[in-house]
Amino acid sequence: MMLSDDKISHLSHVLLKNLISQGLVEPVEDEAAVRREIKRTVASELKLGEEIDQIVRKKLQSLSKKLIEGSPEWEVLYKKYFREEEIKKGRATG
Repeated sequence: MMLSDDKISHLSHVLLKNLISQGLVEPVEDEAAVRREIKRTVASELKLGEEIDQIVRKKLQSLSKKLIEGSPEWEVLYKKYFREEEIKKGRATG
């Protein structure tokens, strides 16, 4: 599920504020630019997750044995295929 632009914006504010307050990043002059980059990264990751989800669902639908979405077997295969696609797309390491 994609987050709205407002939610992603709010998330970028919260993330930057907490990173600065915990001393994980130094305060910067142009916080707006940092928040824009956080928003861009979050949106990109969400989009990639949705693309992977669609690939995995098509793969599950193409199996000769029809699985019921949400069944234990479907869940196991979904997670397995999702992880494989993440690795293919460079999102995760194998």
